[in-house]
Amino acid sequence: MKRWLIACAGIVGIGVAAYGYFKEPNTFTFTVDMPPGFKYKAAVYYVPAPGETCTVARKDNLAPVFNYWWREDYKPDSVIEIRRTRKGCPLVVYNIRLEIFATYGKSRGDFSSTTAQVVIKEGLDEIDIEEFNEAGESVFFGQCDWSFQTYGKTRVLRKLLDCKDVNIGRPATRGGPVAGYLPDQPPGKSIKMKITVDKEEQPSSINKWVKFPNGWKRCMGKGFEDPYAFCVEDNESFSSFILHDGTPCTIYPACKEYEGENE
Repeated sequence: MKRWLIACAGIVGIGVAAYGYFKEPNTFTFTVDMPPGFKYKAAVYYVPAPGETCTVARKDNLAPVFNYWWREDYKPDSVIEIRRTRKGCPLVVYNIRLEIFATYGKSRGDFSSTTAQVVIKEGLDEIDIEEFNEAGESVFFGQCDWSFQTYGKTRVLRKLLDCKDVNIGRPATRGGPVAGYLPDQPPGKSIKMKITVDKEEQPSSINKWVKFPNGWKRCMGKGFEDPYAFCVEDNESFSSFILHDGTPCTIYPACKEYEGENE
């Protein structure tokens, strides 16, 4: 288990003057291998270099953000600066906070997101340190799942994305995809996040749906006015619902239980 994760976002003291080990170049590349419809946004955070007593106000040390406009202007490769100076204070990168976006429809609201991160600091347990291959590339992994639920009196179906950490050869964490590196590892190299998606979708609340051989049916509950509509009292009465694109359905994901239904 990656114990360092618990406090990594609040860590300011990164360790001894090991950041002096950095050699040129002063950058590394972050990139991704993700399914179609997936994109990411990355915010890069810096702290004073080890041994420095200077401080920098937050307004003078704002995190650079890559793919801020991820819909309109997206680039899979981000070149991350390792060291920089603000107000005369030498700073070093220590955390990249990632937001993973995935779209499931054509409307602007048809998307969901989750988080991941890269941590660069001294003092990591050996088992928590990622490795680079001979080509200078390190890959860490995430497994994403789609869940679904209905909302409102018309029971519109929306999808929710959840991505979990997947470690090769060691226990995964309980959170999202994450990778840890020592400060002298990334310069001049490439860090890649590889995301895969489970094809089988599940309801976000299993006690509101009943599974059949050809899909899931939504329990009616006390009627369309029932905001919860659990299956506990009645698991044989089902309601229709509406897909995000307006398609009327009685079962998910097939939508039509029988040929010609809702036509």
